[in-house]
Amino acid sequence: MGFVHHANYLRYFEISRTDLFRADGGNYRDFETSGMFVVVAKVACQYHSPARYDDVLDIHVTVDHMTEVKIEQSYRIERGGERIVTGAITLAVIDRNGKLQRIPESLRDPKSSGIREEF
Repeated sequence: MGFVHHANYLRYFEISRTDLFRADGGNYRDFETSGMFVVVAKVACQYHSPARYDDVLDIHVTVDHMTEVKIEQSYRIERGGERIVTGAITLAVIDRNGKLQRIPESLRDPKSSGIREEF
């Protein structure tokens, strides 16, 4: 069809989330090595206009809210200022056994964690 498949937008969200973490000095591989994993607990996605293959897309991620056990982020994908997709994801932290963990201070403190309000 020439359009980006709807499932790929979730991959774009994940890439932007990792880039946000990296942009402020975080390293997700090191986080996983410590036995902690950030997982998606809830996702919502609304499609406004189709992207086509080879379009240049801008992806914005914002940390909207954080508690001791969850991180809520919103996403906006645009092409030349035109809104393509918006979404929201709730993240949680688990250990190697899948048990819910409190979000470590390293993730709650934007200066040391790699999380900042918008990327």
